[in-house]
Amino acid sequence: MPLNLPEGKRLAVNIGVDFDAQCAPNGDTSKLSPAFLSRGDFDVEVGAPRLLALFGKYQIPTTWCTPGHTLITFPDSIRSVLDHGHEIAAHGAYHESVPSLTEREERRLMELQLSQHEKIVGQRPRGYRSPAWDFSDSTLGILEEFGFAWDSSLMGRDFIPYRPRPVVVHREEPHEFGPPSSVLELPVSWYMDDVPALDHVPGMLAGLMSTEGVFARWRDTFDYAYENEPGGVVTLTVHGLVSGRAHAITMLERFIRHTRQHDDVWFATLSEIHDRWSD
Repeated sequence: MPLNLPEGKRLAVNIGVDFDAQCAPNGDTSKLSPAFLSRGDFDVEVGAPRLLALFGKYQIPTTWCTPGHTLITFPDSIRSVLDHGHEIAAHGAYHESVPSLTEREERRLMELQLSQHEKIVGQRPRGYRSPAWDFSDSTLGILEEFGFAWDSSLMGRDFIPYRPRPVVVHREEPHEFGPPSSVLELPVSWYMDDVPALDHVPGMLAGLMSTEGVFARWRDTFDYAYENEPGGVVTLTVHGLVSGRAHAITMLERFIRHTRQHDDVWFATLSEIHDRWSD
């Protein structure tokens, strides 16, 4: 089912910024060496301002998926994002590994991050992106319980929003599917994320691909959606500590220019895209 896009628009595009700053991967604080913390410094002091300047240049509204730890540690940066007209969404309390949490701890961290959003942003977020890009068995129900309108963590589609269902997994019998959720899924893809392709963390992530190959992947994904999925949405995920680097932000600007060759492409926040969906 396609989105009800604004008149004259064929395809929606969202650029989502995962504003992780100094949060550790999967919440593992043992990885927070001085060198790793300096990556977070770059995100806050260099990467985020460069992205804000780029989005301002092309007047593109974006969604910044932000851990509660980033909110309370760098509130001035959050105010800058808001002052530039962008959306702040939930992204965990401290970039925790959601699938490894107990239901009780996951609910506690949800309450914590929502209180941090209310304190720093001034309101609760409408949407959520799991820092793990994955759920526990409890996550979907917790999102429903806390009244989230949308999620952007799962990969059951590529260009069309959908309502995810809980699944009971069986090995020798068919899986059992629950009812569609009240939460609308705005799907993501590792193919449309800058970290796996471009980042490098010794002992954790190789990355370091050519920007030419990554740009070709992003361009081809957009071109396919534009030609074959009218009423769909392309979601791109970037990080200031990756796409804020000189070589990567140049590639990101090339992608923006490519998409803007089409007058009927609509850049929007994830909440704006959610509001264009009807079942």
